Amino acid sequence: MHKPIKSYVLRTGRMTESQQAAYDKYWPSKGLTVADGMLDWPVVFGNNGPVVLEIGFGMGASLAAMAAAAPQNNYIGVEVHSPGVGRILHLMEEQGVENIRLFCHDAVEVLAQCVPDASLDRVQIYFPDPWHKKRHNKRRLIKPSFVQQLRRKLKVGGVMHMATDWEHYAEQMMEVMSAAEGFANQAQPFCYSERPDYRPLTKFEQRGQRLGHGVWDLLFEKQP
Repeated sequence: MHKPIKSYVLRTGRMTESQQAAYDKYWPSKGLTVADGMLDWPVVFGNNGPVVLEIGFGMGASLAAMAAAAPQNNYIGVEVHSPGVGRILHLMEEQGVENIRLFCHDAVEVLAQCVPDASLDRVQIYFPDPWHKKRHNKRRLIKPSFVQQLRRKLKVGGVMHMATDWEHYAEQMMEVMSAAEGFANQAQPFCYSERPDYRPLTKFEQRGQRLGHGVWDLLFEKQP
């Protein structure tokens, strides 16, 4: 039996003192585990607000800023690298952000074991690892099987929002999503979308723009 191909590599890296302190203080109230089983978002958050799932939030600056700007929404962040989890918990403390809950786990398992079908208003995948070497392309997260797993978790009318600064990956995403059953491009067919106001412009992205690098956003809506 073949092991599933991972879309990430667990890099070694230790939390800083501030990240560890934030993790120790806030993980008990803001952290979730697959052992929790299938979740009920109104119970998790204490309200019936829209639920947004972000896969691979990195060091968390964008997600923390987004949640602070939209307190009416509930955010689930999934990240496999513990320093990123420690960092976003530190940012949440600094900014007084209360509407984020976190998994430090593989997104595929989180989706299968913890996220109810038709319960998400939006899924966000921003700047996933492009695995730019051709022999590694199979590790890319956006592929037909994973897209359909996400479709099951979205509400009808829910949106899958992807962004990348690798043109070849953008083209592959467009090819996969345009062929995916049950999705419609919010822009014209085979066209990219403008960056929505709710997605913060990262420092990395601002630097890329100054250097003339492109960024491609794709927004696809789940159909009935």
